[in-house]
Amino acid sequence: MIDAAIVQIASQLNQALRRSFQVAEDLVVVSSLYEQDGGAAANVANKLAVFLVNIERDSMPCSAPRSGLGGGRFAQSPAPVCLNLMLMFAANFSGSNYPEALKFISSTIAFFQSRPLFDHQNTPELDPRIDRLALDIENLGIGDLSNLWGMLSGKYLPSVLYRMRLITIDAGQLNAQLPLVRQPQVDSHA
Repeated sequence: MIDAAIVQIASQLNQALRRSFQVAEDLVVVSSLYEQDGGAAANVANKLAVFLVNIERDSMPCSAPRSGLGGGRFAQSPAPVCLNLMLMFAANFSGSNYPEALKFISSTIAFFQSRPLFDHQNTPELDPRIDRLALDIENLGIGDLSNLWGMLSGKYLPSVLYRMRLITIDAGQLNAQLPLVRQPQVDSHA
């Protein structure tokens, strides 16, 4: 489900940037900046790369939905795991194309400012396992930013980090079928 969420966000941003810059080619790719051997990834030149930099368990508890099974019984399942994904949007443009990197980052921020929430109403193609996704800019101090880029490659690119909230992982495993407990009815005419 993590992959579906990131691909969907990248697809929505890609559509918006293609319309904005009036181009037919894809401008946003879900990709690491570097291959495992340390070389630059081939598909990220002159593109906006979107990649995962961290996964956090959400501190707000999420509730497991209870579903009725009929016959006065309901299903009890383990609580789902709610996650926040830290997504980096990095504009990989070099040399004389550097102003394009700044334009892509500005356009990315503007897109998520105007559309910070993705749900099934405004994004019908959203994976049915995902209820909604919300994106917020994550502020990093210069020291934290330096550490992050040092971990990634050591070569800073114009970028913005977003926290994507409301990713819920629920395997749908059934632990038990329990009887539905009802309040006893009191006869008021007795």
